[in-house]
Amino acid sequence: MHRPITPEAEAALADELAAVRPDLTQPYAEALPGARAAVLSRLWRALAYEPLPWIARRERGRDGLTLHLADGRRLHGPHPDPYATAAYVTELRLDGRPYDRAARLVTALAVPHGEGFAAELDHSAASSALSRANQRPAGPACPARPSTSAEWEQRVVDGHPYHPNCRSRPGFSVAEQLAYAPEHRPVVRLALAGLPSGADGCLVVGDWPERFRDGGRVLVPVHPWQAGHVLGTPVVPGVPAHPLMSLRTLALQDAGRPGGPHVKTTLSARLTSSVRDISVASVHSSMPLSEFAGTVAARTDGLLHITRTLGAVTAGTPELAAVLREAPDVYADGGAGERVVPVAALPATGLPGARPWLADFARLTLTVGLRLLELGVALEAHGQNLLVVLSASGDPVRLVYRDLADIRISPARLARHAVPLPGPPGLPGRNLTDDPAALRRKLFGSLLAGALAATAGSAPALREALSTAVRDLPRTPDLGALRENPVPTKALTLMRLSPHRPGDLWTELPNPLM
Repeated sequence: MHRPITPEAEAALADELAAVRPDLTQPYAEALPGARAAVLSRLWRALAYEPLPWIARRERGRDGLTLHLADGRRLHGPHPDPYATAAYVTELRLDGRPYDRAARLVTALAVPHGEGFAAELDHSAASSALSRANQRPAGPACPARPSTSAEWEQRVVDGHPYHPNCRSRPGFSVAEQLAYAPEHRPVVRLALAGLPSGADGCLVVGDWPERFRDGGRVLVPVHPWQAGHVLGTPVVPGVPAHPLMSLRTLALQDAGRPGGPHVKTTLSARLTSSVRDISVASVHSSMPLSEFAGTVAARTDGLLHITRTLGAVTAGTPELAAVLREAPDVYADGGAGERVVPVAALPATGLPGARPWLADFARLTLTVGLRLLELGVALEAHGQNLLVVLSASGDPVRLVYRDLADIRISPARLARHAVPLPGPPGLPGRNLTDDPAALRRKLFGSLLAGALAATAGSAPALREALSTAVRDLPRTPDLGALRENPVPTKALTLMRLSPHRPGDLWTELPNPLM
C-alpha cells in the first residue's frame, strides 16, 4: 500500500525531483535548511512539554533548557516558546554533540518506536522543503488576494503549526505530491467508482446529487491516489477539484474555480498522525450530526455557521466512501465584499499583525466556543476546521465550522438548556461525554493551543490578545477553567511513539493568562 520512507528522504526526494521537475532542484536545496529548522522547532516543543517517559526531568538555565534523560544523557536547546510558529531552533545538543536534523536526533536518542518516527521526521523535512520550493510570487497565476476559501488554503505551505510530522506524506512520490497537495495548486481529477443501488454494503444518506449517479448506479468520488494504491475497484476519470489542507478533501471546480461543494474522500495513508479513511458508522450518522450541529449553532445569534452535510455514501468499507459538504464561502456576503478565510491561512493575510485585530478575533472565537460549550458542544476548532468571515475592511465578523467528526457533545448540558438530542439513528457514542475535563480539553486544546496560538505566533502576542479579549466574556465555570489552569493540548509526539495506546494523549502548556 505504501512506498517505504528512506532513511535519508531528503536525498531520495532530490533524486526524484531531478527527474520530474529539474527546475525545482535548486530552490529545493535552498529551502532545506529552513525546513529542517521548522521540523526541529516543532520537535523541541514536544520534547520540552510532553510527558515522554524517557525524560527524567527538565532544568531551565540562563542559556536555555536542559533535558535530563533517563539513561543519564543530557539534551540542551534554547528556551522553548510553546506557542511559537517561527522556526527558532537550528540545532540541539545531545551530550554536547550538535544535531540540526530532527530525524538524526531521534535516531541518536534510540527511544522505543523511534525508528519509524525518525523516518517520518525525515520525510516531513524533505516534503516541507519541496512545498517551500514550489511557491510563486503574486501574479496572474498566483493572485495577491485569493477569492475563495480554497484558494486561501493553498497559502498554507508549512502544514500543521506544531506537529513535527507537519508535512510527512509517506506513500506519496514527488510527482504525486506535486499533483495532489494543495500548496502546489493543482487541479485534481477525482475518479468515480460505480456501485449498483442496493448492492450489499452500499449506503447512501442525504441528497446524493445527480452528477454522482449513473442510472441505477451510485458514483463514489475517489481520490486518484486511493484508486492507484489501494482500491481494486474499477474507476473512471471524473470531476475536476482543488485539494484543501487535509489533502483528501477537495473543492469541486465551478466555472474553472474551486467554488463548488467540498467532497471528503478516503485516503488510506498516514498523514501527520492518522490514516484518513471514512468509517461506515460516520456515513450513517453524518446527516443527524449535521442537522443537530446546525440547530445548536442557531443559538449563537448568527456568529457561527456550520457547513451542512449534503450527502454521504459508502460501499460498506472505510476504503471506499465519500462525504459531500457545503462550501464555507456560501456564508459570506460577496456583495458586501466579505470573504471566508481558514484560520490556518490568516497569517498569510497579514491581519494578525495588528494588535486590535488579534484581540477582536480572540474575542469572537472565544465567545462562540464558550457559548457552545455551555450549551453542551465542544468544537474541535483548530485552524483547519475553523474559518472566519472577514468584512471588506478585514474585520472578523463571524465564524464557519466544518467537519463534525470529532466534536464532543454533553447530553447533560444539552438537557439543562432544553436542546434535544436527535432521535434514531442518533449520534455516535464516541462523540458523547458529560466529563467537563474531556469537553474542555477538546475545545481549549484546539482553539486556544491551536487556532489562536498559531494565529498569534508567539506566547507574548497570544497573552496580549487573550488578556484583552477575556475582559468582555461572561463569567462561567468554563471561562474560569480556561483562565486558571494550564492549557491542554494533544501530545502529538507521545502519540506517534505510543502505537499500542489508541486515542488521544494529552499534555499541558503554560497558560498565557497566568
